[in-house]
Amino acid sequence: MTFLRNTSPRVLAAVLAIAIIGGCSSTSGNDATGQSGDVQAEALAECLSGQPIPAGSTLNISTTVAPITSIVANVAGGLAKITGIVPEGTNSHTFEPSPNVAVTLAKTNVLFANGLVLEEPTKELADSNLPKSGALCELGTAVLPVSDYIYDFSFPEDGGKPNPHLWTNPKLAIKYVALIRDVLVKMDPANAAAYTSNAAAYTSKLDALDAAVTTASATLPAEDRRLLTYHDAYAYFAADYGWVVVGAIQPSDFNEPTAREVGDLIAQVRDSKVKAIFGSEVFPSPVLEQIGRETGVTYIDVLRDDDLLGEPGDPEHSFLGLMQFDYITMVEALGGDATALRNLDITDVVPDTANYPQ
Repeated sequence: MTFLRNTSPRVLAAVLAIAIIGGCSSTSGNDATGQSGDVQAEALAECLSGQPIPAGSTLNISTTVAPITSIVANVAGGLAKITGIVPEGTNSHTFEPSPNVAVTLAKTNVLFANGLVLEEPTKELADSNLPKSGALCELGTAVLPVSDYIYDFSFPEDGGKPNPHLWTNPKLAIKYVALIRDVLVKMDPANAAAYTSNAAAYTSKLDALDAAVTTASATLPAEDRRLLTYHDAYAYFAADYGWVVVGAIQPSDFNEPTAREVGDLIAQVRDSKVKAIFGSEVFPSPVLEQIGRETGVTYIDVLRDDDLLGEPGDPEHSFLGLMQFDYITMVEALGGDATALRNLDITDVVPDTANYPQ
């Protein structure tokens, strides 16, 4: 597709390239931030570098975004104290931890983060405040080879930051669970059997989610499994489940598009012939409403990638509840049958006792 001559460099370089008709717009890179191919191995070693806690003591865990907090809580059960850092509903890409987070980190045995350059300010604070016996575990960086990083609309390769949203792919979430289990078993061997059992039970639920996503996706013809989103959170999901992310409207600087860019977008959306535009609950955008109104494309603004449903303590306030909601929304908006997803058991395998900042 040819862009309009007046399309701004910011649009071309970042996101608004909905030059989508021809196929996948993402690319995998060999080097995310100028680092070597040892990035994954180094991250894995760091995850497993923490020292075992004294017998009879309680493991102190900190986490970043809420989906990771929920996953960790299902593996740890009530055997650890879990404290989230990033408030739900916050833009995790621009989040800056307050100084009092340093106090929490100073008492933390292991900090579970996503990695892939998502939480750099929190990582910097952790580097200065985690105990020497503690560990910073960047789950995504540790489980995904650099060669599989995706650079796309909101995450252009020349920006140096790959798309970090691995957790929206159930297959990758399963890898998170396995690594979390291994870290907890090493650091708290007295509770190894419980962590192993919890991880196995939770993996079974994620396997069921994986199967339900596959079944529901198959109810859509390939030409309808195309996502045009505001926030660019589903690239790794699409790559494994036969979908194509045809565009993401949010610029890489996370500001709203300009009036000229909106005009270009309207023309591009008309050309794309997508059935729906999916907005984000965390990033409300009047721009999407305008685009939907002027193109006649259905606009749905309820997707969320790191803000769990409901409130802490609600049955749906979980990673499984979040994924079920997002994929039912996508499949049904595009005309598919989400029965397999609706039939999922999304209850946690153990009570979630984590602290979720709001």
